[in-house]
Order: sequence, then C-alpha cells, then structure tokens
Amino acid sequence: MKYSTTIVKDYIRQDKLPHIWCPGCGDGTIAGAMIRAIDACGLEKDNTALITGIGCSARFNNIMDFHTFQTAHGRALAYATGFKMMKPEMDVLVATGDGDCAGIGGNHLIHTARRNIDLTVVMINNQIYGMTGGQYSPMTPYPSKASTAQYSTFEYPFDVCELVKAAGATYVARSTTYHINLTQKLIENAIRHKGFSFVEVIAQCPTNFGKRNKMGSPYDMLMKQKEMAVTVEQAETMTKEDLEGKIVIGELLHRTDRKPFDEVYHEMVQKAQATKGGKL
Repeated sequence: MKYSTTIVKDYIRQDKLPHIWCPGCGDGTIAGAMIRAIDACGLEKDNTALITGIGCSARFNNIMDFHTFQTAHGRALAYATGFKMMKPEMDVLVATGDGDCAGIGGNHLIHTARRNIDLTVVMINNQIYGMTGGQYSPMTPYPSKASTAQYSTFEYPFDVCELVKAAGATYVARSTTYHINLTQKLIENAIRHKGFSFVEVIAQCPTNFGKRNKMGSPYDMLMKQKEMAVTVEQAETMTKEDLEGKIVIGELLHRTDRKPFDEVYHEMVQKAQATKGGKL
C-alpha cells in the first residue's frame, strides 16, 4: 500500500482541493477509506469507474481521479448498471447517500441487489438529506427533527442492510466513520467480491442532522457512534431488546453461491452468438 501523500497525489484531483464538505462531515473520512481500499486492491485507475447521484456523496466524483460520472438524484445504481453491462471488464463503484440510494433510488437499489450485478456500493448514511435542504430520509431515526419535520419525525426508519439481503445481495456489511479502519477493510472485501456488494457507513452530519437535533460537536457525534456500535459477534449473544438502538457493524452477509448477473448475461450472449443464426 502506498503512503498517504502518494495516494493523495495519485488518486485525488489536485485542482479540486480543498474539498467542499462541511467541517466535521464524515464524507471526507469515508472518501479516504475508499481510496485506500481501491489502492490496496490494486485497481487500475483507467479501468475503474465511480458513479454518484446527487447529494454530499456526489462530491466523491469531483475529487477522485477515476472515470467519474454524476447522475440524476436517485439514479446512480441505474447508470452504474448500464456502465457495468456495457463495460463488464471494468471495476464499477458507486458512492451514494441514504436519501439518494434508499429514498429516491430505493427501487433501483432493490432490483440491482436482486440481479446481483457486480457493483461495489458504498452508502453513506448521515440520516438526513444533507446537501439538498435537511429533509428527513428513510434512515432518519425516530424521533428526530429535520427541515420537513420541525417538531419531530413520526415515522420509523428501515434497516437498509436487511432490505438488500432480502432482495438478493451477496455481500452486505456495515461500519461507521468512527470505525474507519474497519470501514476500509469492508470496502476492500466488497471490491474483491464478485456480485452485488453493499457497504453502509454511518456518518455524522453536524451541519444539518447534528445541529437540528442538538447532538453537539462532530467529536460528540463520533463518540455516539462508538457508544452505539456492537460487532456482529457481540450481537449474536444479545437479545432483541438489548440490540434496540445499537448499530451492528462488520460483515453481515457473504455468499458465493450465485453468479453475478452481468457474467450470466454475457455468457448467454456468447452462447447465442456461437449457435447457427444466433438462435439458442
């Protein structure tokens, strides 16, 4: 693995620095972990694509020096699917947020996981629509305040990792910005996995979520992540009641019994082309 200064030079567009994230935002920490994971996996820059939607996470493709593409809000996975199907030899990664991925893009998430397309998805869960106005998202805890919930939210979030597991994802993991070394390792594992890989990273948003909900400084929010986190191994010994309000971190699912959709599709194309008249 390269030293951090070399990584900054090799993988970050120097003319895009300094970045535009708010002071204390977790996105930059996750971007660093993602770059180090890409470097550790030995991905070639010219063979790597990074797709984003709209939101704070969309700025990943602004600073990262790969083939990058910013899409419409909620459509990162749809574009990434097309990219992978047309360029199956490329490594395709997606950086997305909880609103972009689980809210506006929720249907794309379900069906991309169901198809088991060989994509690496890093969903930054800052529990709010951070950049687009501070609206509450499907990941906002109950009860919380947001620009669209000035008194309080009155609906519960869902577990996005359980959703993608049920839909058909073959690699699912969760971490936090406090546990950044674990985050990097899980992204590495996700990149190496063949099939749909999904890594949720709980991140602090001090500007919108933290300020509205009086959560203190970015440091205080990180300490809250530390306090709430339990490992997969610890969770196995805990009751449902004990797990209430906790964040289970680590590898949640790792299956190798299904071929990626893009691989099966191209095998079918080759088989059809090899037959007389292109008929099976």
